[in-house]
Amino acid sequence: MPASLIDSAVFRDIFSTEAMRTVFSDENRVQKYLDFEAALARAQARLGIIPTEAAEEICRHCHAAEMDFAKLKIQTERIGYPVLPVVQQLVGLCRDGLGEWCHWGATTQDITDTATVMQMREALVLIERHIDDIAGALAALARKYRDTPMAGRSNLQQAVPITFGYKMATLLAAFARHRERLSELRSRVLVGEFGGAAGTLSSLGGRGLATQAELMKELKLGVPAIAWHTVRDCIAEVGCFLGLVTGTCGKIALDVKLLMQTEVEEVYEPFHEGRGSSSTMPQKRNPISSVYITALVSVVRQQVAALLDAMVEDHERATGPWEIEWIVVPEIFCLTAGALAQTEFVLKGLQVDAKKMRANLDLTKGLIVSEAVMMGLGPYLGRQYAHDLVYDICRKVVATGRPLVDLLAENTEIAKHLDRPALEKLCDPANYLGEAGAMVDRVLARTGQ
Repeated sequence: MPASLIDSAVFRDIFSTEAMRTVFSDENRVQKYLDFEAALARAQARLGIIPTEAAEEICRHCHAAEMDFAKLKIQTERIGYPVLPVVQQLVGLCRDGLGEWCHWGATTQDITDTATVMQMREALVLIERHIDDIAGALAALARKYRDTPMAGRSNLQQAVPITFGYKMATLLAAFARHRERLSELRSRVLVGEFGGAAGTLSSLGGRGLATQAELMKELKLGVPAIAWHTVRDCIAEVGCFLGLVTGTCGKIALDVKLLMQTEVEEVYEPFHEGRGSSSTMPQKRNPISSVYITALVSVVRQQVAALLDAMVEDHERATGPWEIEWIVVPEIFCLTAGALAQTEFVLKGLQVDAKKMRANLDLTKGLIVSEAVMMGLGPYLGRQYAHDLVYDICRKVVATGRPLVDLLAENTEIAKHLDRPALEKLCDPANYLGEAGAMVDRVLARTGQ
């Protein structure tokens, strides 16, 4: 019975995705080990290091379907690492002792690290698709609600008007940056490992670097400048990247939860019958995906810290920190995929109530545009005096509950310069959106959306 939510028959598609679980499955990991062994055999045969016949026989059996996974489990528990048991089975599958040429000059960590990099390569393709889909959903929202006014909020208080399209465009810009980060990190991260016992390739008698180059050409991975057995910054970089991406998902989830509050009701998660219902309160429509995202983001953040811990390794082969990655890398990718999938679901089906946004702009009887009034009066009264005057009038709005525009119109100093229609124009939140629309357009243009 699966104990982890990632593999749970009930929860797995809430907290992860099938595609990402497949990438980090036992079968795919073992296949990556075998892909390495096949590529190494082909490379070394091409260089004349091992017989061509041996390479052909080795490659013929480099299929995970030929592995006895029950035997692999037992041997891994006995030896402590899964690579040697895989190599032993591969050797046994080959005829006439030709399998003895398998794994020539390599070490366990070479295969393990390179397999991890190949898994990450597949996983990052999935992450990229999610990022692109989320960016597309944000672009659609930014475009549709480019000019839809709503309250901008500072310290959970209404600040000045913005547009919902502007709010979405700020997030779109973040996902564009994540896309750039992903593109930039690939050249550093998608680099294989082949160094032998302590990284010096001494067992290959001067043919080590040539083998390394041919091997990486086979695997379509970057060639390392030097061994990185215990220098793990690139693995940690991937973790930090996933932390950044999911952090933005967490920001989206938090805003959605706040905007779904009964007292706000400006947006809602996608709805179908029963979703978000309470077992005791029939009226409830709780956030669901946003709650999952919040939990996932928090766990991913802790796993980033674990990968940073794993960077502190001893000498040329580590005693423990390396195994942290065995635990964390699959989990951080699987949980990130879950957070991205839930974010995509929310954004593609987000229900936006533009009328409620407008109604909430009127909650403060005009106080949300007090800055607009101050700036409008500044040329006549001076900015500081206008600030102090409007401040006093705002206090009267709070005390009396009367609209700001009424109290402004009654003030004799203000009436000398602005009549009622001019004040009403100043007090309309839709007239104080600044460059929000232009910024939305700029983000859409720069992101090619």
